[in-house]
Amino acid sequence: MESFWATLKTELVEELLFASHAAARCDILLYIEGFYNLRRRHSALGYLSPVEFERRHLGALSAPKAAGA
Repeated sequence: MESFWATLKTELVEELLFASHAAARCDILLYIEGFYNLRRRHSALGYLSPVEFERRHLGALSAPKAAGA
């Protein structure tokens, strides 16, 4: 969790001045949902983004099985 807060601080919060608390909440939510959760690479996923990991996983599930497997 500490890694997340450090990343949020360095990639978003330190570079912006927010007009209001509501504006800060909105920008932080967009960052989390639009970048951090979707495109950021994760070591637990073999350094793939969640989107890329799911794409590969679903591709492997739908690929035809080799004969004799």
